[in-house]
Amino acid sequence: MHAELCHPTFRFLQSRAVEALNIEVAEYEHIATGARHYHIASDYDENVFLVAFRTVPEDSRGVAHILEHTALCGSERYPVRDPFFMMTRRSLNTFMNAFTSSDWTAYPFASQNHKDFFNLLDVYLDATFFSRLDPLDFAQEGHRVEFEESGNSDSALVYKGVVYNEMKGAMSSPVSTLWQTLTRYLFPTTTYHHNSGGEPDAIPDLSYEDLLAFYRSHYHPSNAIFMTFGDLPVQTLQQRFEENALSRFERRDEVIAVADEKRYFAPVRVEEAYALAQEDQSQSTHHVLGWLLPRSIDLNELMQAHLLSRVLLDNSSSPLRAALESSSLGNAPSPLCGLEDSNREMSFMCGLEGSEPEHAEAFEALVLETLNTIAEEGVSQEMVAAQLHQLELSQREITGDGYPFGLQLILASMPAAIHRGNPIGVLDIDPALEILREKVKDPQFIPNLVRRWLLDNPHRVRLTLRPDAELADRRDTAEAARLEQIKSAMNAEQKQAVIERAEALEARQQQVDDDSILPCVTLEDVPAELHLPAPDALAQGPAATTWFSAGTNGLTYQQVIVDLPELGEHEQALLPLYTYCLTELGCAERDYRANQAYQSQITGGLHAYTSLRGCVSDEQQVSGYLVMSGKALSINSDKLTALMAETLEHARFDEQARIREIVAQQRARREQSITGSGHALAMMAAAAELAPVAHFSHLTRGLEGVRRVKQLDKRIQEEAELTKLATDLAVLHTRIKVAPRRFLLVAEEEHQQAILSQLTQYWSDQPEVTEFAPLVLPTTRSAVKQLWLTNTQVNFCACAFPTVPTGHPDAAALTVLGDFLRNGYLHRAIREKGGAYGAGAGQDNGDAVFRFFSYRDPRVEGTLEDFARAVDWLAECDNEQQRLQEAILGVIGSMDKPGSPAGEAKGTYHSSLFGRTPEVRQAFREQILAVTLDDLKRVAKHYLQPEHASVAVVTNQKVADTLPADFVRIEI
Repeated sequence: MHAELCHPTFRFLQSRAVEALNIEVAEYEHIATGARHYHIASDYDENVFLVAFRTVPEDSRGVAHILEHTALCGSERYPVRDPFFMMTRRSLNTFMNAFTSSDWTAYPFASQNHKDFFNLLDVYLDATFFSRLDPLDFAQEGHRVEFEESGNSDSALVYKGVVYNEMKGAMSSPVSTLWQTLTRYLFPTTTYHHNSGGEPDAIPDLSYEDLLAFYRSHYHPSNAIFMTFGDLPVQTLQQRFEENALSRFERRDEVIAVADEKRYFAPVRVEEAYALAQEDQSQSTHHVLGWLLPRSIDLNELMQAHLLSRVLLDNSSSPLRAALESSSLGNAPSPLCGLEDSNREMSFMCGLEGSEPEHAEAFEALVLETLNTIAEEGVSQEMVAAQLHQLELSQREITGDGYPFGLQLILASMPAAIHRGNPIGVLDIDPALEILREKVKDPQFIPNLVRRWLLDNPHRVRLTLRPDAELADRRDTAEAARLEQIKSAMNAEQKQAVIERAEALEARQQQVDDDSILPCVTLEDVPAELHLPAPDALAQGPAATTWFSAGTNGLTYQQVIVDLPELGEHEQALLPLYTYCLTELGCAERDYRANQAYQSQITGGLHAYTSLRGCVSDEQQVSGYLVMSGKALSINSDKLTALMAETLEHARFDEQARIREIVAQQRARREQSITGSGHALAMMAAAAELAPVAHFSHLTRGLEGVRRVKQLDKRIQEEAELTKLATDLAVLHTRIKVAPRRFLLVAEEEHQQAILSQLTQYWSDQPEVTEFAPLVLPTTRSAVKQLWLTNTQVNFCACAFPTVPTGHPDAAALTVLGDFLRNGYLHRAIREKGGAYGAGAGQDNGDAVFRFFSYRDPRVEGTLEDFARAVDWLAECDNEQQRLQEAILGVIGSMDKPGSPAGEAKGTYHSSLFGRTPEVRQAFREQILAVTLDDLKRVAKHYLQPEHASVAVVTNQKVADTLPADFVRIEI
C-alpha cells in the first residue's frame, strides 16, 4: 500500500505499519473541513466504516442518545421513515449499529461485499450529515406524552418513547446506577458528570428545538472522524466521502472538546440510594472507590495505567483483588473494578458488592491498607512480568468473533482520535511496551505508581450505594404528579393537539414507504458456497485429535473436549459452578492464588464450559460435552498443554473458602445480568419445557439458575453444607476426568509438529475408557405460562412454540419466518408503536422451538397480543417478494458472518461435533435460498397455533398484579 496516495481533497499526514497485527495505519485530513480520516489497510475482505462525532452533552436529558436514534429515521436522499432498519434487511452486512458514548456518537457498519459496503456507505453518510430529524421521529424515538386511553383526553397522561423506555430499563440495573452516580462525583464539572444516555426523569425536559441545535453544532465534518478498515483503496473511499458529503461543507472554527476536570483537594465521600423493591435489603449495598488519573491520550501513561490495573486486579493472585475477594465486608468484588480509559482523563476503580452501608469506612480502610502494603513492600517481579505478557498477548491476538476484527481495532483507537491524540500509537503498542519493560526492571516502579496515582492523589471518591425499597414508588408517584400537573395546565386545544400528534404518529408508523429509493443487494449477490475452514490430515498425535492451520499471529489455541457422563439433575445444576471452579481453584501443589498467577505467566486465559445440543433430526436426543479451552503464545504451547493436562487430572476442590467466594461472585453476576439480558432469559424460560437442552439451559444459565445459585449461596453459609458442596464437586470431577475425550488445536502450520508432539507427551498416559454411559436428558414437550418477578422498571416478554429441528424440511422456512415477521410486523408494532427498545422472532433449530421476544418493553399484554397478530398479518401478505428476499438476505448474512481465524476453525469443529457438518450446513443454506412466501404461510399456520404457545415474562410485582391470574408467579 502507498499510504501517501490519497484523494486530492485530502492531505496525507502520517502512516505506520503494525507488524504485530499485519496492518498499516494512515492518517489523512480533509483540506476544506479539517475532518480526519484514519484508514487501517489490511488484506481482510471484511471492510469496516465508522463515522464518529464528538458529542459533549451538558445535562442528562439524553440529547446525544436521542439524536443517534432520530438521525437514522430518514435523510435528504433517502426520505423514508426508517432507512436504517430497512437497510439492515436489504444488505449482506456483517455488522450495523450506532453507539452513544459519554463523549462521542458513532455510526459503524461492516460488509464482505463491496457493492453492499458502498450501498451502506451512501446511506450512512446521508443519515449523519443530512438527516431530516422529523418532529414525529423525535416523539417516537425520544419522548412524548399521550393519553393512556387513545383519543380520550379524560384519561391520564403517560410518557412514551423508545429511548425513554430503553433508559428506564438500563437504569433498572444497580450497576448502571452505580457507574452513573460514581462518575457524577468523580467528574464534577465536565460532560462525564452527566448521563449521556439520558436519565428517565430528565429526558422529558429535552425539546425538539434543543435536538436540532445540538445536531447543527455537533454533526459537522470539522467535528467528525472517519475510520475505515479493509482492502478497499483509500482514494476510492475518500472520493465517496467527498462526493456524498464533504464537498457541501466548509471548515468551522468552533472546537468541540472536553476540558480538563477540576481536581479535588481532598477525598469526597458520599452515600446515595438505588431502587430495590424487596423485603430483605441486607447484603445489597455497593461500595466503590474511584480515582481520577492522567489523560488517556498519553500512550506511555495509558500503558502504565493498564499494567497497574492488571497487577492490582487481574486475578485472584493480584493483591487488591485478593483482598476484596477474601473480605468479609462484602460478597464479591464490584463489577466496577479496573481502569476506564475511554474518557479524556482515565479513572481507576475498585469496590465491593453485597455489603452493608455501615461497612463503608472499613472498606476504604481495607483498600488503602492493601495499597500501603504494596507501596512499602512492592510486588513480585514475576507478577509484573506476567501482566506485561498479558498486554503483549492481547496486542497480538486477532479477534473478531463478537464484533468484526476491524471494528474492534477502530473502537480501540477511537478515544485517542476523539481527544485529538494519536490513535496509530494505540494500535502499535510495541514501542510503549519496550519502554515499560525497561521501567519495570526497577522494583519500585509499581509502588511508585501506587503512591503517585492512588495513595497521594486527593481526587478520590468513595461512593456507598445502598438499597431503598420505597425509591421506585416515590419516583412513580413523582412522575404521576408531574404528568397530572402537565394535564391540568392544558386547555382543550392543547389536549386535542396531543391526540392529533398521537394519530399523526400512528399514521406515519403505518405508512408504507417507497423503499425502492434505497440501494440494495439481491439474492444474485449472495455467494453460492459457504466458506468454512477444513482440518488438516494428521499422521501423529493422540487419537481423536483435530488440527486446523490458521493465521493466528503467533498464538496457539487448544481445547480438550470431554464427553459428559450420565448425570442427575442435581449434578447438572452444579455444572456451571464446576466448570468455573475447574480453572479458578488450585491445581496439584498450587493453591488457587498460585495457580492464577501461573496461568497469567504462560497463557492468555484458561476456562471451561459445557456445550449441549439436540440431534439434527431429533431435538429430544442430546449430545453434551465439557470443553476446556486455552490459548497462549506459541512459544508457550508446551507449558499450556502441560497445564491443561494437569488441570483435568489434578484440579483441587478442597479450597472451601474459595468455593464460597466463587458462589457469592456467581450469584452477584447472575442477578446483575437480568435487566441487561432479560429477553434472552425470558426466551429460555418460555422454551424450558419444550426441549431437553432448553430445560438444561434454563436450569444452568437461565432464570431458574439464578434462583438456585441464590439458594445455594445462602445454604453454604453453614459449614456442613459447604463441605457437602465441595465433596459433590470433587465427585463430579472424578466422573468427568475419566470420560472419553478428544482434542482440538488451532495454530499456524509451522508449529504443528511441535504441538502434536507435546500433546502426545502430556496426554499419552490417560486411562482408556472401557465402559461409559453418556449424558441423557429426559424428554420434554410441554408449555408454561409464567411471570418471573424481579427489580425492573420495564418488561421482557417471550412466547415459544414447538417446531422442528435442522434436519426437517420445514426448518429452513421457519428460520426465514423469524426475519420476515420481525421486519414486516414486529418492529413496527412493538418497537415503534409500543415503545419497546427491541422486538423480534426466530427459529432455534437446536431446540426445535420458534420464539418471539421483546426487550425493555413498557407493555406485556399488548405485546403478547402483537405476537399473535403477527401470524394473522402474515396470512394476509401477498406479492411480498421484496420482503421475502430481505428476510432471506438477513439469514444468509448471519450464516456467512466471518469470525477470527481461530474462531472460525473452532466454530466449524463444534458444529460438526453435533452433526452440523459443512455438508449439512451447505444443504441447509440452499434450502434457505429456496424458501417461498407460501412456505412461510404454511409453517406459520401449522406450528404457531395459540393453543401450543408457551409464555414467560420478566416483570415486577406491580405489573404482575395487573395481569391474569392464570400466570404462574415466580420470585427470582
